[in-house]
Amino acid sequence: MCPETGRARLSYRRAEEIFEENTRLLANPLASPEDIEDLDGWTLHRLCHSALTHDAEGGTSTPMLLARSRHASVRSLKRNARPSVDAVARHVAERDPAGRRRT
Repeated sequence: MCPETGRARLSYRRAEEIFEENTRLLANPLASPEDIEDLDGWTLHRLCHSALTHDAEGGTSTPMLLARSRHASVRSLKRNARPSVDAVARHVAERDPAGRRRT
């Protein structure tokens, strides 16, 4: 119980269980609802990885990504923030001086 609000707190473990259970069909769009008990949903950890990847694709600096993710090194961050090929191509195209002159 929260001493300030008097409300029960949701543990990380229970939040993880609820999130995983409720994303099973989203994570497996071709599965039928009858198979829901045999499916795996998404995890909160995966959600964090996704947020880091979107931030990286949006141009967030490496120091900011490190601070936000609480990673100690770029090596560990590299495993968790993986911009897509399209995002990298877009990033390069936006910074290509020759490309800017053509338009």
